Order: sequence, then C-alpha cells, then structure tokens
Amino acid sequence: MPGDQAYMYSGAARDLLTKAGAEIGDKISIRLRRGELEEQVDGILMPRIHTGQEDYLVVKLRTGYNIGIQTRNLTSIKVVGKGAEPHFTRPSLPTQRIGLPKVAILSTGGTIASKVDYRTGAVKPALDAEDLYSVVPELADLADIRPKIISSTFSENIGPQNWSALAGSIAEEIKNGADGIVIAHGTDTLGYTAAALSFALNSPPVPVVLVGSQRSSDRPSSDAAANLVASTAIASSAPFAHVVVAMHDWISDKRIAIHLGTKVRKCHTSRRDAFESVNTSPLGYYDLVRNTIEMKSTSFSKRRSDSNWTIRPKFDSNVVLIKFYPGMSGAIIDWAVASGQSGIIIEGSGLGHISEAMFPAIERAINSEVVVAMTSQCIWGTVHMDVYSTGRDLLRMGVIPLGDMLPETALVKLMWVFGNTSSRHDAKSMMTKNLAGEFSDRRLLEKTHDD
Repeated sequence: MPGDQAYMYSGAARDLLTKAGAEIGDKISIRLRRGELEEQVDGILMPRIHTGQEDYLVVKLRTGYNIGIQTRNLTSIKVVGKGAEPHFTRPSLPTQRIGLPKVAILSTGGTIASKVDYRTGAVKPALDAEDLYSVVPELADLADIRPKIISSTFSENIGPQNWSALAGSIAEEIKNGADGIVIAHGTDTLGYTAAALSFALNSPPVPVVLVGSQRSSDRPSSDAAANLVASTAIASSAPFAHVVVAMHDWISDKRIAIHLGTKVRKCHTSRRDAFESVNTSPLGYYDLVRNTIEMKSTSFSKRRSDSNWTIRPKFDSNVVLIKFYPGMSGAIIDWAVASGQSGIIIEGSGLGHISEAMFPAIERAINSEVVVAMTSQCIWGTVHMDVYSTGRDLLRMGVIPLGDMLPETALVKLMWVFGNTSSRHDAKSMMTKNLAGEFSDRRLLEKTHDD
C-alpha cells in the first residue's frame, strides 16, 4: 500500500492488503469463512481510523453502508477494479426562481457541513454553504439563497467570541435585506449558540434558524438535506421572529420541530431527534411531506420591519457552570472566587440544593460580590428553593433561584449580562427577568411529545 494509506492500515490488515495489491478506493471481492459457512463480500475498500484495532478492514457495500470485516475470517482478497480515492464532487448550482424571499445561509461548520476525511476515516468540516445549496436543489424553490462561510469549525470550538462575530454577521445580512437567516452549526453546542444569539440579537425582526445534522451529508442516512430544507422554509416564511433550532422531531423524515433557542437541549448523542424543548412545547413544526409550517404556539413575536433594531453582542466568559455532586466540597467555589470569576451558575440537585459543606464557600463568594445563581440538574421541572431548609438557607445567603431556566442557558445569559453591565446589582436583576423566553410562562408537569 502507498505510504499515506499504510498510515491508516497496520498489522495483519495491511499485510493482507499489500499482498493483494489493494489500495483505498479499489473494488475488492472478499471471501469469508465463518465455521462451516463461506460467503463473498463485494465492495470498495475504505479508509480506517488509524487509532482503531489492527485486525479489520472497512468495506463500503453497494447499499452505501460501511462494514468492518475481521481479518481472521478472511480466506482471500481480490482486486476486481482499480478506483480513485472517494471524493466529493460539487454539482452545478440550480436555477433560482425570481421574487422569492431572501434567506442568508451562514455556515459555521459541524456535521451538516462535513464529509468523511479519507485520510483518517473520521468526519471533518469540509463542505461550504454553496456545497450545501448545490446538493439540495430543492432550496431553489424555497428562497433566494445567499450563502456565506463564517467559519469551518466543530461546535465544541465555538465560544463567546464566535457568538459575537456571528451576531454581527446576522445583523449585517438583515440590514442587507434578508427575510430570514439560517445558521449551519454543529449539534454538540448548538443549544449554547442558540441561547447566546437569543440574548445578543435582542428580539430580531426576522426568524433566525440554527440547524445541524446528526449524520454527515455523504451518508445514506444523513438528515442534513431534510433539516436544511426545513430550516430554509422556516426562515423564509414562518410568521415569527425568534432565534430557534430546527431539527428532526422523530427518526423518520416526517417533520422538523421548531424549538425556542433558550429552551432547547441536545438529549441524545446520535439520534436524529436528539433535540427536545424543555419545560415547554416546540413553537411549531415543519411538515416535510406537505411542506407546510404548523404553529403550536400563539405567543410569539411576529415578523416586522425595524430600522431601529440594534444588537447587544458582547459576552464576558469570566463565569463558570458548576455541577453539584455528593461529596463535593467548597474548594471549587473558592477557586472560582480566587481566579476572579464574576459569576457562578450552580447545577444543584432536585429543587435547587447543594451540600451544607459548601455553604461557607458560597457565603464567601457572595460576600466577594460574585453573583451566584441556582439551576437544577434535573431536565424537567423548576427550582423551588423555599421548600426545604437547605434551599431557604441558600436564599438567605443571596443565591438567585433561576426557575426552570436550563443550566446551559443560564451560563450563556450570565456571560451576556456581564458583557453588558459591570454592576452586580444590575446583573442580579437582569438574571431574574425573562428577556428571551428563558423562563416558561407555564410549567409542564411531565415531559410530553406533541404528536
């Protein structure tokens, strides 16, 4: 095997492939023996993650799916056709209709803008916004697309500086006449960015739709195209003006849920319907079969033309989110104070509790003018710190209860608050005000799935 391919295959697998003269991209025929049974597998030799086990090959079947084959089951490998290394080819752009709403698609990277890295077998950000447009021609019937690459970044690398820059880009697109905004973003921290933009954009005049995908666009099971079609339709024609997340409501391509940006959380690592609205219902759904938007809420800000609209995009990352656990001491609270943190969001147990062993450190933090606020590590429900003595003691110290606000949203909000005020008094007041729907108007008694 060539040197760069030998980097991916090693040990017995590399020896077998070298003996057969097989290279990545070749069509191969493999004979297998499992006990008394023999079978033949035909496909394309694919790259393998170089950190994986040495005793297997990766083969792409005609169905488009990849399978791993252990070398101990192989009886022979035969090259039946030489092939080029798999690669992505950008198709030509579709012809757009005249007079459609103008939608800016801003690409930040993530799985929705990714493909397989054929050097390592991993997924990497590679496709830009125009790639997404060209491979989903249905977009040409929905809107006048204005693609723009903001970055090519996995979402775990996106933080407050990126949020500020993204808010500025969104404002510029709206100023230039965009009727809606779509942001292609990795799913891992999609909720954080959605919350950040909800505060930074300060009630945008048009829909701002964050969208990602759980499977990359070059996989047969990819949800990228469906999510992108739905988010573009929502951005172009939805009646509301909010920051939202649009992702699959179920594992099938039936409908896309529209989640408010401050009330959404990623609840599964890999399912298409990984995102849930917490302590509230989705604003609505986009029906992928009928191509229609069905609003479930009547309480939303409507689209508007607002020439005086301004953004507040500053964030101060000098705050921390701390999850309480049994046996935890106050040392991490003392560290936060000593390191100059302006605020602490605590993810407490149940109704908003922490161990009494942490009380002295909490009191020291508050006496040092650090803002300390409480959320719950439970997914559903709300903080009620006046029920038990532990919570009441924390309230007397000055810990701020944050109701049913998500811990991630609370962290982002506190970053935004300190980015816009240096007053501890004002910061405490702002944290308790419902600025972007971060507090629910009503409490859901249980997790529901709106069918």
